[in-house]
Amino acid sequence: MRTLPFGSWPTPITSELVVRAAARLGEVAVDGADVWWAESRASEGGRTVLVRRGPDGSTTDLLPEPWNARTRVHEYGGGAWTVAAGQVFCTEFSDQRLYRVVPGAGPEPLTAAPDIPAGVRFADLSVTPGGQVLCVRETHTASGVAAEVVHEVVVVAPDGTTEVLVSGPDFVSDPRLGPDGALSWLQWQHPDMPWDAAQLVVRAVDGTETVVAGGAGESVVQPSWAADGSLLFFADRTGVWALYRWRPGGEPELLLDPGSDMAGPQWVFGASRYAELADGRLVVAYGRDGADRLAVLDADGPRELPTRYASFAQLRAEGTAVVCVAGGPTTRAEVVRVDVDGGGVEVLRPAPADVDAAWFSRPELVTFPSTDLDGVAEAHALVYPPTNPEVRGPEGDLPPVVVVVHGGPTAAASPVLSTAVQYWTSRGFAVADVDYRGSTGYGRAFRDALQGRWGVADLDDVVACVRHLSSAAAPAHLRVDPARAVIRGGSAGGYTTLAALTFRPGVFAAGASHYGVADLAALAADTHSFESRYLDGLIAPWPSGRAVYAERSPIHHVDALATPLAVFQGSEDRVVPPEQAEMMVAALREKGVPHAYLLFPGEQHGFRRAENIRAALDGELSFYAQVLGFDLPPEEGIVPIEVVRP
Repeated sequence: MRTLPFGSWPTPITSELVVRAAARLGEVAVDGADVWWAESRASEGGRTVLVRRGPDGSTTDLLPEPWNARTRVHEYGGGAWTVAAGQVFCTEFSDQRLYRVVPGAGPEPLTAAPDIPAGVRFADLSVTPGGQVLCVRETHTASGVAAEVVHEVVVVAPDGTTEVLVSGPDFVSDPRLGPDGALSWLQWQHPDMPWDAAQLVVRAVDGTETVVAGGAGESVVQPSWAADGSLLFFADRTGVWALYRWRPGGEPELLLDPGSDMAGPQWVFGASRYAELADGRLVVAYGRDGADRLAVLDADGPRELPTRYASFAQLRAEGTAVVCVAGGPTTRAEVVRVDVDGGGVEVLRPAPADVDAAWFSRPELVTFPSTDLDGVAEAHALVYPPTNPEVRGPEGDLPPVVVVVHGGPTAAASPVLSTAVQYWTSRGFAVADVDYRGSTGYGRAFRDALQGRWGVADLDDVVACVRHLSSAAAPAHLRVDPARAVIRGGSAGGYTTLAALTFRPGVFAAGASHYGVADLAALAADTHSFESRYLDGLIAPWPSGRAVYAERSPIHHVDALATPLAVFQGSEDRVVPPEQAEMMVAALREKGVPHAYLLFPGEQHGFRRAENIRAALDGELSFYAQVLGFDLPPEEGIVPIEVVRP
């Protein structure tokens, strides 16, 4: 085994492999004997393809290039397609119109072209017994004006005729028809986000409306009707998102509370963390100790189903089996069928085995102390030690650490194999994927600890993580060199990255912001409808809290910024417009701080094109190599990113 400096280790996990492995799996559907799923393929410009797997195991792509089944409702999308009896309905990304695809024919539009290009959008699609499409419609009445966006529940007939069923709330989601024709949906109002407060409403066939659950201080997510006419949903009234059942005329009944969040924040439509089997039993997923469990609710309570996976999403029933997207520490996400009673697991859409598992670093959940905020005084991280079967670091040296800050900020670290993480660990970096306060999975109190404290609590936690991992309190095999700690993040994680370098100087040697927020006031004044009041809770009400926004915005405190920084941005990002990145880059240039900047034409919020994913990843590695002083593996041919120096 060779000895080489940390960071310079040769590895087969290149940016080309990361892109090849970057097909992201979306929604899953079971339609008769067929299983369908969505794939977002970086190799095809990031377009979302629908794949049908027949009972003989053969797979067929439904939509040829350039068709792209992706919706822009809430800008994050989800629920862009549905299938019934082989007939597919989907939203096409380019014009956001609703299309129907019948077997053997091309897509035909159901809805007319809007006056504002892509100004009428559809999401959360389902097909009613009468063959209509029940969905959420988002209508933009003035281009680029967040306040003039209308969200409604509508039903679209096969001839394109559209009827509005629910109008008035600021936001709606999850429209579902019950067995008796009752309509249920979720609704919430500004300034709440759906994970802050959302109501579950049922309209009976006689028009009577009932608020089943939710409201101030309670969030409801993922409602669906059971075959017996009861309504299933998650609510966080016990402090975690737990599973409930409601029957008309009664009160919600708690079915399962495992002590941790069973669901996640509703950033996208179409999520499903439970499924009803043909015999009425429920299969559920829930987190514990940094990994998911899959269980069936038998008469005696939950019975865990043994699998090699640690994450489950998109649960769909198929008789007495469940079809879902699953992944684990050594397996990227794949579509599987789990036999609930027999215990067998059939892989329907396998993840490519590009690299031997010996190259993969396994995550370990680490809990560490942080500042005390309303009794929440700790945070968590999935920590990956450097792993390479052919190379080791110099004797006595500790590895550098990449502190990863997820977006949201309500997202969470995932134990599913990510080649984007292994890209770093196989080169000699440790990776700490931090679940700072505000993250999902640890209950409402942990999530709410970030309220009014974004730019404070998250900074405390990323700093505390570095200090913990570089102290004697950390396990020896997870200890890192604090002098070579770097921090990276995208979107909300990009903000924390910029803020950490600005307001906690000296902790990190370098950082990388991917479409991160530099000016909170600019974000509050210029973003899309869904998040236009988000910062009221995370920072302060806008515009009355303008002083707090200025206090926590890195762009207003560049005098304190002396840490090298790489910035990566999409030119068509509506969530965090490129002006945010360019203001920061201008300040870095004026102050003479070493920096690099890559602007990717055509990219939106998050990079989807293969060449841009590669350029951002290799560019970030090159940036760290120049700052920390190690060599890039020559066999990869990485062109060093241009670093602007004083």
